[in-house]
Amino acid sequence: MPIQSSGLKFQIEDFSARLLDEQELLPRARVTAQAFATAHPGSDVNVYAVSTLPDGESWVLLATAGDATVPDGAIPLDTGTLGILARDPKSLCFEGHTLIREQYAHLHVRRTLQSLCYLPLLRNGELTGAIEILSFDESLNEGLLSSLAGAAEVAAIALNRAQRYETERQDTLTTITRLTQLYDIEKVFSSTLEMDQLFPLIAAKVREMFDCEAINLWMLEADESVRLMHQAGVDDTVQEKDTQKPGEGLAGDVSDNGEPILIEHPDDERLIRRNQGLSSGGVTSIMVAPIVDQESLVGVIEAVNKLDGTPFDDDELFTLSRLTESAAIALHNASLLAAERKVEVLETLVTVSHEITSTLNLDRVLQTIVNAPQAVIPYERAAIALEQNGKYKLSAVTGMTQVNPDAPEIAPLNDILVWALLSGGTVHIAQHGDEIDTPREETRAKFKDYFEKTGTRGFYAIPLTDDTGRVGILGLESSDPDFLLPAHIEILQVLAAQATVALRNAQMYKEVPFISVLEPVLAKKRKFMAMEKQRRALYLAGAAAIVIFLAAVPWKLRVDGDAIVAPAHSAKLQPEIEGVVSKVYVREGDRVQRNQVVAELADWEPRMLLSEAQSKYQAALLQMNRALAINDGTEAGVQRVQADYWKSEVARDQQRLEQTRLRSPIDGVMATPNLETMIGRRLQFGDTFAEVVDTSQAVVDVAIDDTDSGLLRTGEDASVKLNSFPTRTFKGKVTIVSPKAALEGESRVFFARIAIPNADGAVRTGMEGRGKVKVGWYPAGYALFRTPLLWIYAKLWSWFGI
Repeated sequence: MPIQSSGLKFQIEDFSARLLDEQELLPRARVTAQAFATAHPGSDVNVYAVSTLPDGESWVLLATAGDATVPDGAIPLDTGTLGILARDPKSLCFEGHTLIREQYAHLHVRRTLQSLCYLPLLRNGELTGAIEILSFDESLNEGLLSSLAGAAEVAAIALNRAQRYETERQDTLTTITRLTQLYDIEKVFSSTLEMDQLFPLIAAKVREMFDCEAINLWMLEADESVRLMHQAGVDDTVQEKDTQKPGEGLAGDVSDNGEPILIEHPDDERLIRRNQGLSSGGVTSIMVAPIVDQESLVGVIEAVNKLDGTPFDDDELFTLSRLTESAAIALHNASLLAAERKVEVLETLVTVSHEITSTLNLDRVLQTIVNAPQAVIPYERAAIALEQNGKYKLSAVTGMTQVNPDAPEIAPLNDILVWALLSGGTVHIAQHGDEIDTPREETRAKFKDYFEKTGTRGFYAIPLTDDTGRVGILGLESSDPDFLLPAHIEILQVLAAQATVALRNAQMYKEVPFISVLEPVLAKKRKFMAMEKQRRALYLAGAAAIVIFLAAVPWKLRVDGDAIVAPAHSAKLQPEIEGVVSKVYVREGDRVQRNQVVAELADWEPRMLLSEAQSKYQAALLQMNRALAINDGTEAGVQRVQADYWKSEVARDQQRLEQTRLRSPIDGVMATPNLETMIGRRLQFGDTFAEVVDTSQAVVDVAIDDTDSGLLRTGEDASVKLNSFPTRTFKGKVTIVSPKAALEGESRVFFARIAIPNADGAVRTGMEGRGKVKVGWYPAGYALFRTPLLWIYAKLWSWFGI
């Protein structure tokens, strides 16, 4: 419907169509400005929107048509003629001669202004913008504005819809960005398991997420206080290593009640207390959230002061709370690694302790002390100097079986150990750059020369002393000046105490004089010769019979040891694609066959893709046949290629659909409890859905002593008696003899792995008992007295080397 008035012509239908062609705010504003300028030649048109900026509500220029006006980008709401419209949002028209320049100072005009008119843009009666018309050739009147009111209403609706569209799109983009950031942060958090690296990583990524001045990461201490472990950015109200208890600060309060805190105003009493003593700056807005791992609080995280000066809001607090979940998982994994390392350290310490206390061989003790701790302590070389009769001797060095104290590479180490031994205490020296960490000038000069000769930068020596005096000194060195952490030093202190006892015992044993073993034998001989002749003959005949029996009669030799049922053969059932479990067909304890379907993933998407591919494949075939029917070889060839492509897609989608069915990889029994609760859970690629255990055959590990391991052979018959079945003997064969010894108690053993039938599933993992392995027929004397004979031979060999 066209609108005409005093030469002005406006086609609303065309105007509406042009607005509908655009979706965004600025293009629609330009269409509006150009339409109104075209409808009234000789005029310029500006389109404004009312927007809330940090300085308050303002007019924001969206579009302009014409060359005579160059308005400012943002204009205070109450400025000049625009302010009049803001106070009374209705159509306005001002004659140019009635206006003074200050009333339209927001405009840059170079021609005489005849009229200045405004059409308000309203939404539900609220002013959202305005159309400003500047006429330079003729005066405009209220009637003209009334005729344009309908077009202004259309423009208002279109601009409001565009603004709503852009807001929704921006919200969607913000949400996607936030989800992307959360995903990225979760990946970054899981990129390391080192606790010292994780603290700054969490703080830095959270600060980057919220674009704030500082992030404070507090961790829970044993006394229920929290300690500031890392600070990213600047927050003058707290310092790293500060501690807080409940009632002493925001972090302490959150650690007590576990409730997040959001403070938006700087006049909050809690922020006033926190900012005490600061002349400037301080905290004006803060978010505090607990870090909870498996319903237990492990720390607190604080976000301080957004960089743009605006306060934090509830959405950001919600995001921070979600981030703490990822941080809690990362910290939990790092703590597990730390615990595993601590267990490894303790196991190594126990092993070393057992090694040095299980023997009185001085050389073996020395070699164990300088070599074994290297598994958990990152030193490059260790050495022991022993005190013997007031003299000091370098007795053991890492990696050396024979030590020459005068060798060029050993002499400096020997001298520095003797110096450390005479100093009487623990010595810990490190060189960072050109600085050597010691207050004494003499010591600095000594170690400067030593470090230059050896290339090392860290040295640690601890004396080995007991109640009776000094035994020696243990020294360690490394090219890393910080190779020892506090945990390592604690280990060394424990190791030094154990090493002192072991070395003292080995030295005392070495000094014990040889005790004759012939005296008891001679006493027995004198007693035998004192017997009557017939009695001596009887004893000799019995001894001969025993000797013949022991030497000539074959005897089946068995070696035995403690037995334990090894874990059964099992297989993990893992999906090849991601998906949500929709059906579960088995329960714990159900017996399944190989390739049996035990569960299904939601397959609507693969089915949809398969149907789509099949339809496109059929369509391509039809097009190919149609082209062949009309003898169009070119088109038929193209469609043949399309058909081949979609045929391959059909095969791929069928395979993907098949992958939604989870099948048992082996015959066995379902060992995962509560499988029915997996329905509805989303499985990622590689996640374990269930475990299938093959119970048809059991493997029993029999610990055979080191001295008997040479008799073991695969295929030998074996018997096993388990404590759970005291009247039943299980027969089997040796399938594997372990190639590596293991420490069990005070001796080393090799495991003979025995396979026994287990059709009824009676034998279960972890059962214990005793096992015997038949190793062949031997003379009765050897079979019965093999153990003591080997012990005697070992002693003779150690004494005489025969």
